[in-house]
Amino acid sequence: MAIASEGGHWVQLRRLRRAWDGCTVTYVSTNPEYRAEIDDATDDQQASYRCVTDASRWNKLRLLRQASEIALLIIRNRPDVIVTTGAAPGYFAIRLGKLLGARTAWIDSIANAEELSMSGRMAGKHADLWLTQWPHLASANGPKFMGAVI
Repeated sequence: MAIASEGGHWVQLRRLRRAWDGCTVTYVSTNPEYRAEIDDATDDQQASYRCVTDASRWNKLRLLRQASEIALLIIRNRPDVIVTTGAAPGYFAIRLGKLLGARTAWIDSIANAEELSMSGRMAGKHADLWLTQWPHLASANGPKFMGAVI
C-alpha cells in the first residue's frame, strides 16, 4: 500500500513508484482525481486506487472518518508493506498497519526543511523505516537520511 495526502505528499509518493515495480500496489489518497494517474500508468505493477476522506487536525470528525476508512482498507487488503510520505492518512496507515503485521516506511515530506512534520514525529517512532529528506534533520533516535525524492 502506498498512501499519502494530496498535493506535494502525493507527488513525492508517485516519484517512488519505480521502487515497487513488479508488485501489486494499492494507492490511497484524498483526491478522487488521482485515480486517472493510476489507471493511465504504464508502470510494471498491478495497481488500484482508493480515495479516503480528506481531513486535518482542525476537523476531528473528518479525522475519525478518515481513520475508519483507512482501517477498513488495511483490514480488507492486508498489505505486506505500507509506504507513506504523509500526512494524516499516512499516520493512520502506519499505526493501523503495524497492528496487523505490515512492514512500514515513513518518508517525511521534503517541504519540512526546518523541522520534522507533526505527523512524521508522531508516526516515525512506530515505523520500521523512518526517513527524512534533509540531512540536518536526521538523528540517532529519529529519522535517517538516505537522500531526497525530488
